Amino acid sequence: MQRMPWPEYFMNITYLVSGRSTCLRRKVGALAVKDKRILATGYNGAPQGMPHCLDVGCLRQQLGIPSGQRHEICRGLHAEQNVIIQAAIQGIPIQGSEFYCTTHPCVSCAKMLINCGIKHLYHVECYPDELAERLLREAGIRVERMPFTPPVTSAQSGELRHG
Repeated sequence: MQRMPWPEYFMNITYLVSGRSTCLRRKVGALAVKDKRILATGYNGAPQGMPHCLDVGCLRQQLGIPSGQRHEICRGLHAEQNVIIQAAIQGIPIQGSEFYCTTHPCVSCAKMLINCGIKHLYHVECYPDELAERLLREAGIRVERMPFTPPVTSAQSGELRHG
């Protein structure tokens, strides 16, 4: 029996993290990894102690804002932002790390990841943001879309299993 490769292992965990998301439109998980160790995790949702979209509804949905536009009109933080914040709070440098995201980052998160000094970005799902892709490429960050079947979570099936 062969062991699961590291990228697949970390992406499985990234999808488990996304299960904590409180976004009604897209559940996203992210994590920073260095030397095969998880440094920080994050999922998209409202700031700490504030009502979540699950509780009060989605403002972007109510206003008919399409995916990939007007990110500032949202009560939630992106998963990538939460990884950066959690690492900063704990005093954990993520410079030189690999970053795993269920979904390709938007341009705002891409710029933050560039400034954090990540070296490699893995993602599964695409996102409609060509500028984000271009900036990451210009910054010399290796971006890799993984062929990956996301695990089915307990919220979807009543149990955790790899789909």
